[in-house]
Amino acid sequence: MIVCIAEKPSVARDIADVLGAKNKKDGYIEGNGYQVTWTFGHLCTLKEPHEYTPSWKAWSLSSLPMIPPRFGIKLISDPGIEKQFRIIEGLMQNADEIINCGDAGQEGELIQRWVMQKAGAHCPVKRLWISSLTEEAIREGFNKLKDQKEFQPLYEAGLSRAIGDWVLGMNATRLYTLKYGQNRQILSIGRVQTPTLALIVKRQQEIENFTPQQYWVLATLYRETTFSAIIRKSDEELAQEESDAKENPKKAKKAEENRGIPPIIDLATGQALMERVKNVPFTVTEVAKKQGTEAPPRLFDLTSLQVECNKKFAYSADETLKLIQSLYEKKVTTYPRVDTTFLSDDIYPKCPNILAGLTPYTAFTAPLAGQKLIKSKKVFDNSKVTDHHAIIPTGQPPVNLTEMEKRVFDLVARRFIAVFYPDCKFATTTVIGEADSIEFKATEKQILDPGWRVIFAKPQTNLPEGMTDPDAEARESDEEHSLPAFVKGESGPHLPKLDEKWTQPPRPYTEATLLRAMETAGKLVDNDELRDALKENGIGRPSTRAAIIETLFKRHYIRKERKNLIATPTGIELVGLIREELLKSAELTGIWEKKLREIEKKSYDATTFLNELKQMVSEIVHSVLSDNTNRRVTAIEETATKAATPSTAKQPKKKTGTPRKNTSSATSAPAIPSDNELTGKTCPLCGKGTIIKGKTAYGCSEWKNGCTYRKSF
Repeated sequence: MIVCIAEKPSVARDIADVLGAKNKKDGYIEGNGYQVTWTFGHLCTLKEPHEYTPSWKAWSLSSLPMIPPRFGIKLISDPGIEKQFRIIEGLMQNADEIINCGDAGQEGELIQRWVMQKAGAHCPVKRLWISSLTEEAIREGFNKLKDQKEFQPLYEAGLSRAIGDWVLGMNATRLYTLKYGQNRQILSIGRVQTPTLALIVKRQQEIENFTPQQYWVLATLYRETTFSAIIRKSDEELAQEESDAKENPKKAKKAEENRGIPPIIDLATGQALMERVKNVPFTVTEVAKKQGTEAPPRLFDLTSLQVECNKKFAYSADETLKLIQSLYEKKVTTYPRVDTTFLSDDIYPKCPNILAGLTPYTAFTAPLAGQKLIKSKKVFDNSKVTDHHAIIPTGQPPVNLTEMEKRVFDLVARRFIAVFYPDCKFATTTVIGEADSIEFKATEKQILDPGWRVIFAKPQTNLPEGMTDPDAEARESDEEHSLPAFVKGESGPHLPKLDEKWTQPPRPYTEATLLRAMETAGKLVDNDELRDALKENGIGRPSTRAAIIETLFKRHYIRKERKNLIATPTGIELVGLIREELLKSAELTGIWEKKLREIEKKSYDATTFLNELKQMVSEIVHSVLSDNTNRRVTAIEETATKAATPSTAKQPKKKTGTPRKNTSSATSAPAIPSDNELTGKTCPLCGKGTIIKGKTAYGCSEWKNGCTYRKSF
């Protein structure tokens, strides 16, 4: 008998249908030589501190650092999980072969490996590795099953991540809580959450400490066209351009003469310049017209989809992840937890069928039918794809979608169709004129052939039925300014003006801009190619960044004002307390993330990573214990915590089952454990559920919807 184990019941049903297993049993489906069973996300977790050493149950500074000689796993204490695990254990003990059908990613690998380990599975194991849940993809995957051993580095990377989060989270949280906390308040510290909080706090402090500087802009009106005075670049700008060119030579601009006047920083200088030019005729000295092309936007990875949904629909990162996961499970889009915007070459032959399946978009796909599709290196590149490719439609018709799902699907579908359309062609006209040796410039961008832009045309008149227009608002860069026909050497009267301006502070983070900052370890980068290079050192993984942001809300370290993320006084104080750069530096945390990715690629050793981590934690403990300043973090007021809860758009339907992500208990409760009777009280973590009593621990009634509160008896 072959036992297949999937990550959730709905996926198990899809697999059973393809395999011809029809006989539904308690906890599995049987037939045709297969038994198809399932988990509900994590069934196992790393053991609690006291399960290694009883003395670690009490929180005390003398017990730190807590580093077990060998880490162990245990079954999550829950009657439903325990029942399903016993079923899985029985099936695996009698299996001739096991097929791991977990989600094809690091976390999916960890979930099933731990279950097999706990169940004592001893038969050969194969791995199903697919990027979509369509019948065709499942059949193809079963025809190309891989050996489990091929995925050992993926498992080691996932295990290193889990152990790393346990070691740092458990030790640093207890350390900071006992040293700096007040009134039994937990100070939650995490390997990714703390540097993310530090990014928000740093930006907030930059805004608060910002001093606006006054400056003036000289412009002039000639032939009903506004020309702005050319401003000379500062030494800092020139140095930045040189640095950018070294980092990304392909995108480096040709060196140009640094022409123009210095910035006008006082009114007298501005008025003097205006006096100089007002009685002198304006003369056109240059008219240049350049033609250019603009490639279609990149396909989506998870982060760019979350960014786009936050900008367009104000969806949180967590909401977008749930929506795209639902679309994957409804078989209309591919695997979502990806960090590449490219497709592998083997997808290219499948693209005509995928396009043909996008029936709501016939107006856009019809011109492509029967044609040889464009194959751009900006889309198809095997070297940029490892386990999974960019998020694209599967070609299955998008039926039974909620309004929110339709919006997300629409973004994915339009991006996919657009990459097979020709580049947008445009012409840029630059006109330079001068008056009394002061140069002015006006530019115009004219679309010659919209190419792929027709798919995002505004106003949208050919919307698919039931779909909304995601591009209702025009981008500033799309606006065209029509210039009159200027001729070099022409001259005439003009009307100069002087506008007062003020420098602006940096903008607060939104979820969209914070996700980008996490992806590039806090570096502000607009260029796609440079961003790709920095992704190696990003903090968190695409699949976990949404959960990290949600954790900061739950801990009341940040709150939301409209779309802006604002650090609470507690969040600001906590970051201020932390002197250890390793705990709060996005750049240093990014280096650790890079090592985890290298473990996955077999270019770094997991044992070395964990030894470095243990050494780092020991140093942090020593450093904090040496602090004699008697500092404390202000306890969170109850009223403040209510205001700190993020306001979100309409929530998508919650899925039943346990949370997929396995958060360590170091960050699973916002108060130091006490022995009071808790049953019936409001959950202190999510604020929605009530505390219920299980066999060995208290938990929250909202555990199926993702609340991770747990307190052992």
